[in-house]
Amino acid sequence: MIYRCEAKSLIGFVQQLAVAYLANGYWLYVTGKIPDRKDPDEVDRKLIEKYGIDISKWARARRKRLGHANLQYIRHDRFFVILATHGEHTFFEEEAKSIRNATRVPIKYRGYSISYRGGHSHVRIERGEYNRLKAYLLDLALRRSREKLENEFSKLHFEPYAPVRNQLFQIFRAVNRARKVAGYQKIDKSCIRTKRQIVRPFE
Repeated sequence: MIYRCEAKSLIGFVQQLAVAYLANGYWLYVTGKIPDRKDPDEVDRKLIEKYGIDISKWARARRKRLGHANLQYIRHDRFFVILATHGEHTFFEEEAKSIRNATRVPIKYRGYSISYRGGHSHVRIERGEYNRLKAYLLDLALRRSREKLENEFSKLHFEPYAPVRNQLFQIFRAVNRARKVAGYQKIDKSCIRTKRQIVRPFE
């Protein structure tokens, strides 16, 4: 069996975390960054072997019935996350001081904040990143033409999960309020992408 763990894109990394792992009860996690001096593939192999992550879906089902935890591992670039379901596993002893719960503490990576709450996965722009982005676009609100400002919105890299869309439209409305007060032409909401890309995370 070959366990695929390296997400080939940021989009795929976020999608796999939110849609495949958090949505299926893998809420307990630790994060880490592989040092430049180490080979990421070798680190992957060691962690997967150490925690017995590379098992079939049937083995996972048996472990679940016996009250044991199941684990998943994913990496993008040099950042990795090990995720676990509730249950018994040596992972909880080895990583006791570092384990977080995604229902309370979001996974933060490259401007995203990924959590599980209200019965579903929740992907949004991390608060600090959101505040920086809002300040940047408001600064441009009266210094760019409508076309150039719309282009700034359209090239934002955040995938439009529902919370992300809400955040972007909050910024959009703030920008248009500023332009309206100044007597400038408002930008059109079509500059905000509303459909996210669906990708194969490991291909």
